[in-house]
Amino acid sequence: MGKVFLIVFFILLDQTSKIAIVKKLYQNESIPIISNVFHITLVYNSGSAFGFFRNQNWILIYISVFAIIFLLFLFVRRPKFKSYFYLHTWHFALLLILCGATGNLIDRIRLGYIVDFLDFRIWPVFNFADVMITGGVFFLLFILFKKGVLA
Repeated sequence: MGKVFLIVFFILLDQTSKIAIVKKLYQNESIPIISNVFHITLVYNSGSAFGFFRNQNWILIYISVFAIIFLLFLFVRRPKFKSYFYLHTWHFALLLILCGATGNLIDRIRLGYIVDFLDFRIWPVFNFADVMITGGVFFLLFILFKKGVLA
């Protein structure tokens, strides 16, 4: 039950933040939170990370659906970890990636693009779903390094 709550919470966090930003800003409008460091900037991203595959929405939808199905398979499959810490970290990492992929997939289907708004000025603008995906990947890499798989 706790995992279902987390999934709903993370997807709602992503979607409600995007809806709130779209209601408050025009496309490419920026509000400085910490001047020249962190801004809220509304960007519509029709591609994937770093703008790759721009205007290839259907391809990106298919890739997202495949990735979500694969993540669900990994989530159900119980890896053999001797430590509950690694097992829970593994599941949390997959859960984060699943939620991020789902949040961005909702945008692609609903809008035809992804709403990005977190702007640190030294990196392309991104959103909470992207943070979830990146955080999940880092957790997975941590486990794989600790287990010696990537050593």
